[in-house]
Amino acid sequence: MTRALLVAGAALLLTGCIDRIAESRVESALVKNGVGDGTASCMAARMVDRLTIDQLRKLQGLAPQNGEARRPTGVRDFLARVRRVGDAEVIAVTGSSAALCASGIAREAGGGVA
Repeated sequence: MTRALLVAGAALLLTGCIDRIAESRVESALVKNGVGDGTASCMAARMVDRLTIDQLRKLQGLAPQNGEARRPTGVRDFLARVRRVGDAEVIAVTGSSAALCASGIAREAGGGVA
């Protein structure tokens, strides 16, 4: 019984570490794509909670297309690129996270707003 509790506790700690690493990577990628620091931090927490690793990986390949600046110039430009991933859930989660975090609603609610 004690061994099972230790294994369960270790699994929870590992999951928390993995989530924090994923959140940090997503936040960094958002900042590199023109999203402000505070909004990126809020968005990353929401996105890691709501999207799979495969869905988050889809966002890694956002490259500029004809006539686009190398880096998005803000959230609106970033969201235009996100639409190209072709995954409705990724688009919805990223868009709603951007809106809620930029407006401050998600932070005020402790990130618990869907």
